[in-house]
Amino acid sequence: MALCDLTGFQRDLLVVIAGLDRPSGQTIKTNIETDADIDINHGRLYPNLDTLVNRGLVEKGQLDRRTNYYAITDAGREELQERESWEQEYLEGAVG
Repeated sequence: MALCDLTGFQRDLLVVIAGLDRPSGQTIKTNIETDADIDINHGRLYPNLDTLVNRGLVEKGQLDRRTNYYAITDAGREELQERESWEQEYLEGAVG
């Protein structure tokens, strides 16, 4: 399972990207900051987004000359689905 090699923050980025339509880095940042009630600086955000791109879980493209977008790849979606199934195996016993 490749997602176990990611940090929790990187998994959160992947989930947010999966739930949005080609968000910019700023949109991803705003969503996580709002949901988690934390501040994220660019020095943390963009290297972690690059890690997801380098691992083939996210693709990066240009919206315009200044703004990039991020989109989950098929591999990223598959990893999220596998992770969700794995979590459900354990949560079913804990919640029941």
